[in-house]
Amino acid sequence: MHTPHTDVAVAIVYESMFGNTRRVAEAIADGLRETGVAATVVRVKDAPETFGAVDLLLVGAPTHVHGLSRPSTRTEAGRWGDEQERHLTLEPDAEGIGVREWLDTCGDLPDRFAAFDTRADMTEIFSGSAANAIEKRLRKLGSRRFAAKNSFLVDKQSVLEDGEVDRARSWGRTLGVESKVPSVQQ
Repeated sequence: MHTPHTDVAVAIVYESMFGNTRRVAEAIADGLRETGVAATVVRVKDAPETFGAVDLLLVGAPTHVHGLSRPSTRTEAGRWGDEQERHLTLEPDAEGIGVREWLDTCGDLPDRFAAFDTRADMTEIFSGSAANAIEKRLRKLGSRRFAAKNSFLVDKQSVLEDGEVDRARSWGRTLGVESKVPSVQQ
């Protein structure tokens, strides 16, 4: 029988345009904390390039044009925020650095990661998934996947679907429990 670790530290780095991915990141952190895991939530613009005493890195971003955002897609999303009929509020610094550019600067990362995204509520083959790109980049940087990616869905108005925040919190609880078991590997 394995003795669970009790002092697990998780960093959650997120990119968010209209607050959806931020809300998901915060809910995941709440779920992790419910299991006694120390969870820190960091906007990508404030994220470090290396991590010291972090056991698990979670990275999340909105899906833009089937994958991670680019400066041009963030600028376009900024225009959406300017269109009053859309009723969208742009997050502070949303048009700044994204997860794609941040990962290009990263050095020493935690051994384990999990990726998540927000994307349109349609079949993934049509919407794409930023989490797929995050996983690919983190593996290339030498980190190993701890849990399967997770997508949280937004409606046609770019608003999180009902129940997605609760689902994110639940995923956080699951990750928290699993992170304390040394033999859990994927």
